[in-house]
Amino acid sequence: MNITFRQLRLFLALAETGSVSAAARALHVTQPTASMQLKDMSESVGLPLYEVVAKKVYLTDIGQELAKTARAIAQSWDAFEQEADGARGLTRGKLRVAVVSTAQYFMPRLLGSFCARHPAIDVSLEVLNRDGVVQRLRENMDDLYIMSMPPADMDLSDDIFMTNPIVVVAPADDALASSSSVPLDALRSRRFILRERGSGTRMAADQHFRSHRFRPDIRLELGSNEAIKEAVAGGLGIAVLSRHALHGLDGEHGVSVIDVDGFPVLSNWHIVHPGGKKLSPLARAFKAHLLAT
Repeated sequence: MNITFRQLRLFLALAETGSVSAAARALHVTQPTASMQLKDMSESVGLPLYEVVAKKVYLTDIGQELAKTARAIAQSWDAFEQEADGARGLTRGKLRVAVVSTAQYFMPRLLGSFCARHPAIDVSLEVLNRDGVVQRLRENMDDLYIMSMPPADMDLSDDIFMTNPIVVVAPADDALASSSSVPLDALRSRRFILRERGSGTRMAADQHFRSHRFRPDIRLELGSNEAIKEAVAGGLGIAVLSRHALHGLDGEHGVSVIDVDGFPVLSNWHIVHPGGKKLSPLARAFKAHLLAT
């Protein structure tokens, strides 16, 4: 096969954008040039790499394998460039981080303090639900991943860098907000608003409830911490959230933390990446930055 590194970059852009025109823009070439290069790659491999259905690009199985290979090569080259820059006394490059949605309440500040030390770097921050972050982790799309419940079925490098207290919240004017040591059983008559199944917060809450043989009466399941806070403030029920979703406070935006026995449930924030992966210099530096917080 005769495929150039630039063609691999183009195909990787196609895989990440799902569009030939978007991939062309990312590589600063015209769409006809991109289409011709992609056709040449398919002919070189001897198999179709993608198909277009309703103007959307879908990779074939062999295309998926080529995208994984292209991503690994690109990441290795980026790491080499960073090593070379470091040897010349330069600190630049791109850091790719994927975080679960609750981490958006603190990760920008941690990135900001890191970028203040390394002003020449570029940062790509993906904020997704847990399933989205795990999918990116499985495909090795980023340097580092931040979540509270790493998948147990993967070989991972896993470091804890911060606690993640899980608390019960109610409307600020609720009688429970001014009570102390509320028994969990006292909440059996209350309607709950919880994160969607599969989120780290929901997994921690479900584990805690199961261990206490408590079954919450669930009114709503929502995929947004902000939507949950609005629903609680609107009197639709009580909720279980990470304290970080309250900006670390006991009361915020019309809601207050309830002093429920057994809460806060102590979870943790993890820095993970595939086991055996060689981190770029920037990724190593950012990981050290997080562990020092």
